[in-house]
Amino acid sequence: MLKYEELPSWLLCLDVTDVSFIKNIIIHNGSLKEVAKVYDVSYPTIRLRFDKLIDKINENDKSNDDSFTLKIKSLAIDDKIDFDTAKELIQEYRKMKK
Repeated sequence: MLKYEELPSWLLCLDVTDVSFIKNIIIHNGSLKEVAKVYDVSYPTIRLRFDKLIDKINENDKSNDDSFTLKIKSLAIDDKIDFDTAKELIQEYRKMKK
């Protein structure tokens, strides 16, 4: 079993709903159509959610940002805050760090 400090950073950027979504994809052998049935939504809705999850993981992998900045980016990718707000928060945070 992995220890917390051994977990890859891309995994740590995920929230509980992301992990549950990944679990459902694995349980249903990668079939997004089956996962759509589980969530009682359309295939395009699941595909969009899957694409956003991929974006979140890719953003984390290519980033050297700290955990706060990654969290803000994650919130924007999940549509919990808009991109302009995320950008403004990150810019202010970086100013404060200097």
